[in-house]
Amino acid sequence: MHMADALLSPAVGGTMWAVAAGLTAYSAKKLKDSPDESRVPLMGVLGAFIFAAQMINFSIPVTGSSGHIGGGMILAILLGPYAAFLVLVSVLTVQALFFADGGLLALGCNIFNMGFFPCFIAYPFIYLKIAGQNPTRKKILLAATLSAVVGLQLGAFSVVLETMASGISELPFKTFVLLMQPIHLAIGFIEGLITTAVVTFVWQARPEVLEASSRKTGLRGIPMKKVLTGLALAAVVTGGVFSWFASSYPDGLEWSMARTSGSEELEAPEGGIHATLSALQEKSAFLPDYGFRKAPANEYEAAAGEHAHWPAVDPGTSLSGLVGGSLTLILAGMAGMLIRRLSSGRN
Repeated sequence: MHMADALLSPAVGGTMWAVAAGLTAYSAKKLKDSPDESRVPLMGVLGAFIFAAQMINFSIPVTGSSGHIGGGMILAILLGPYAAFLVLVSVLTVQALFFADGGLLALGCNIFNMGFFPCFIAYPFIYLKIAGQNPTRKKILLAATLSAVVGLQLGAFSVVLETMASGISELPFKTFVLLMQPIHLAIGFIEGLITTAVVTFVWQARPEVLEASSRKTGLRGIPMKKVLTGLALAAVVTGGVFSWFASSYPDGLEWSMARTSGSEELEAPEGGIHATLSALQEKSAFLPDYGFRKAPANEYEAAAGEHAHWPAVDPGTSLSGLVGGSLTLILAGMAGMLIRRLSSGRN
């Protein structure tokens, strides 16, 4: 559900940048007021895992579409909403800057759509109300699935509203929203099951992690080696190998745009801030689209590419998963350490 710059006007993109920056500052302040340095390793490892997991698009049966997890619910359940939001900011920033996944103008929108709703709406008002401080397998399944569905539905509707407010595309509201919401409903159910699997693994290994998150207490004194090792291994295997098995179908947003306008990608306005940010992203993205840079394909190569073999075994994809996960781990870990230092300095 990563938005491209072509959907957004500078006014809407800039406004959402400001909103995302405000939410980031707010989350950092909340963590600074209740510092917990023992959370930093988990922030880094979970960031790497979510980056790798987002590389894998799963097919939605019958539709010819695909989707990937947003990861916001996994992060919120295991870290709490504030640390979760900062980790997701790290994931989306690394994706946009170094892999050209999501536009730079659209980065604020993507942070808001994929981070705000799961962390600050679905987690406190749905997950905690159902699973609470005494989770069971059934409660986790119900709470995680319902939270993922609601969070993704709100995020998808926000994409439509931001696109309509921009007014630079010719996507009609009614058609666009009637395609976006059902396809992301299906994606949300699958994300809910994946969220349940990850959360259940951590709950069985260290139930204190979920308890600390729901009660807003720290992780000090909780042995985390098993959880951190398991998540780190999952990040490496997912980004390095499982990413070969990603669906080649367009994701929910691209699928909706194609059926609304006839094209999965829209042309951004020439010149101005769109051209400037596009040029900047072209320079910063050293592994665009999670692979090595390729020379423009001729007509024969383009036709052959439409019938590429699956799984797509590609060293460029594996390298992207490992490098991106490492960069996210570093960025998320640095964010946690910086907050800890600021808090220590204040004290």
